[in-house]
Amino acid sequence: MSLSSRRRARKAFRAESTYHATGVAIALFFLAPFAITLLASFRHGTEARLPPLPPWPANGISFDSYRSLDTFGAGVWQHTFNSLLVSLATVALTVAVSVLAGYGFSRYRFPLKNVLFVLIIATLMIPFQSILTPLFIILARLGLNNSLFGLTLVYVTLQLPFSVFMMRNAFDAVPKEIEEAARIDGARDLKLLFRVLMPLVLPGIATVAIFAFLNAWNEFLAALVLLSSNEKYTLPVLMMAVRAGRLGAVNWGAVQAGVAVMTLPCLVVFLLLQRYYMRGLMAGAVK
Repeated sequence: MSLSSRRRARKAFRAESTYHATGVAIALFFLAPFAITLLASFRHGTEARLPPLPPWPANGISFDSYRSLDTFGAGVWQHTFNSLLVSLATVALTVAVSVLAGYGFSRYRFPLKNVLFVLIIATLMIPFQSILTPLFIILARLGLNNSLFGLTLVYVTLQLPFSVFMMRNAFDAVPKEIEEAARIDGARDLKLLFRVLMPLVLPGIATVAIFAFLNAWNEFLAALVLLSSNEKYTLPVLMMAVRAGRLGAVNWGAVQAGVAVMTLPCLVVFLLLQRYYMRGLMAGAVK
């Protein structure tokens, strides 16, 4: 090997090593808070009540923090069930409505089509806090106040503008020749949508589902204002009570355990759907 070839090889090796080292450092930087939280949630007894640094358990692994977390509110399992119920219902309703709306805006012609689509997108500019009082009054008139179903409807309403936008872009990215070929073979509207187009827009659906789940799972203000029964509160509201402490004393172990419980479903959902999520974002960005 010549001298110039060896220099190029060393230069390429240094560049590749620097690239990977930088990537590992950035990954560790972002993963450090999760690792600290998870380790601190397994500390023993009175040690769990101390601030979370250093995070590792000095006296062995213990589940005292999770047992302490279960003493707040109606219990962590009840609040976790409430959050899961609301989040999954929000995902189901958001996906169903946004798929049908996106398909309609993409494939059909009707009066004021573009005006209606712009009005839907324009609602993204309205701060949620400014319409919280009218939403509270509307739900009270409908008898849905202090109801998980009413809270789900609010979350779906807030999520729909972005979801309809994503699904319209996803359907626009599908060549119309595929649809025309399916129509020649005898497929009609709903059959065409569910059997032909749905598999092709699956990345967009996954993106909508992830955003709907994360927003519903982590939302705090609407759950605090629209719910009044302790047994119906979601996890973010429970975490406010844990973080506030009792008589000014903060149980840091319970706080870390609550953060771990709230983080785990988000990580699972994202890791399961990340492949489709990235493809769905790219499809929306192209349009």
